[in-house]
Amino acid sequence: MYAEERQQAIAALVEQRGRVSVADLSEQYGVTTETVRRDLAVLDRMGLIRRVHGGAVPAAALTAIELGTTEREHTHAAEKDRIAKAALDYLPPTGGSVLFDAGTTTARVAAALPADRELVAVTNSVPIAARLSGFAGVRLHLIGGRVRGVTQAAVGAEALRVLGELRVDVAFIGTNALTIGHGLSTPDPDEAAVKRAMIASAHRVVVVADATKVGREDLLSFGSVEEFDVLVTDTGLLPSVHNELTEYGIEVVTA
Repeated sequence: MYAEERQQAIAALVEQRGRVSVADLSEQYGVTTETVRRDLAVLDRMGLIRRVHGGAVPAAALTAIELGTTEREHTHAAEKDRIAKAALDYLPPTGGSVLFDAGTTTARVAAALPADRELVAVTNSVPIAARLSGFAGVRLHLIGGRVRGVTQAAVGAEALRVLGELRVDVAFIGTNALTIGHGLSTPDPDEAAVKRAMIASAHRVVVVADATKVGREDLLSFGSVEEFDVLVTDTGLLPSVHNELTEYGIEVVTA
């Protein structure tokens, strides 16, 4: 196979799978990892793919465009429902405290809380707070601040002050993107600051994100892979990425 043919095949594979690793491409095409990296560099310059740590993702995977909650609510809905159900295994016992980051996947986790579980729940999400306010066993604390219309999340100095005084048992965190090199990332600096404070406030951090988020990188990193404990995602996660995350000590659950 000529280099041009291999590069075209790699570009098609990246588009199909969403993310490929240098090691997998090297094995599949019978070339060295150095050759694969040169191929990826060529494709990146052509705008056909984007190189990321250890591999490549589609060109459209690196974006600062942020969808609102209405658009995201119906995206990968079935996967998010399965993720939410699996994430319930990481709830603290009765009497414990749990923090819900703003987001459509975290909202599904909150909505699925067992009716008989008494918990202290903290959130900066207006929709999640509205949902949890009807749960008899939940003592709800709504974090205040400026509410971003696109995510309906409270952000800013007031939210950061409150989070700086908290210590919760478990935090369920959403993310726009996740890679080994860039960690958890999001496009907005105020959201990034709040998410970073949420991670710091929790004894255990559970990231809930569908597999399309993995392999993408957004503008601002708010947490490295060393800073969260569990990733609950769906079965679309590539085995190579699953193994790579596990090597960093992350418990990976696919639902």
